[in-house]
Amino acid sequence: MKKAELGVGLVGFGTIGTGVVKVLQRNADVIRGRLGVPLRLVRIADLDVERDRGVDLAGIRFDADSNGLIDDPAVDLVVELIGGYDTSRRLILRALERGKPVVTANKALLALHGKEIFEAAHRGGADVAFE
Repeated sequence: MKKAELGVGLVGFGTIGTGVVKVLQRNADVIRGRLGVPLRLVRIADLDVERDRGVDLAGIRFDADSNGLIDDPAVDLVVELIGGYDTSRRLILRALERGKPVVTANKALLALHGKEIFEAAHRGGADVAFE
């Protein structure tokens, strides 16, 4: 059964994360046309929940709970943009274990832990995409 929309959870709301939010908002119609369903940002997790990033977060849950984001049934796809190795690895593996596809910009993590991550993706039946 095809879903009415694809819920996105964003982990990491720094400069890159803010840019991703702007792109998703600005290009929502184009993305919907290509996917066949709306891609909706439903949740963001970041340690700094006070700083204003200059983007409209109406209707988007925003808190510091990255584990809650991954476990949230409204989140179908996880975008990981926190960088580093330990926390990002743990969060990506958690998402993949739950069968949720992951998009990451963390190529260094994939170079170091790629075998483990791609094996987890295979076991969970989920994809890992990176740029």
